Amino acid sequence: MQSETVQTGNSSWLRTIIIGRNPRFTAIRLVVVVALVLLLRAYVLIPIRVDGPSMLPSYREHTINVVNRLAYLNREPQRGDVVAIRFSGTSIMLMKRVVGLPGETVEFVDGKLVINGSPIDEAYVKNSCNWDFRPEHWRLSDDEYYVVGDNRSMPHEDHKKGSTRRERIVGKVML
Repeated sequence: MQSETVQTGNSSWLRTIIIGRNPRFTAIRLVVVVALVLLLRAYVLIPIRVDGPSMLPSYREHTINVVNRLAYLNREPQRGDVVAIRFSGTSIMLMKRVVGLPGETVEFVDGKLVINGSPIDEAYVKNSCNWDFRPEHWRLSDDEYYVVGDNRSMPHEDHKKGSTRRERIVGKVML
């Protein structure tokens, strides 16, 4: 008789932990939490997967990061920000670093980034490169940003890089 009481006591304790004292309130809470997660996923936080070595060593291949779509609601992207760029359609995105801002002249001279004639120190670039681009082709308009990956040891032909309009920048990579 006593063992039945112990089992009933254990099962009610387990039920209270899983369902709560008021199952109706627990169900409502669960629905609210699921709705909030779905809204965050749809409108604020987007997962992005790194495909390719262009962001090495800062971001490894085949990792998943989160893009904050609200990061640029009240401010514009800054030099050094890692952003997600809508490449094609709504689901194909690139992850790149902003190196050139609107109105600037961007060039690479002997592998160094040069903005408006001044070399820029990029602490996130670990490998040297031999890229050589001249300014006559890379003057950015008022709504363009120049983006490039961190792995500059790759041949420049293998990189997806260049100017992109502000409207294509989806948000800032958080993780």
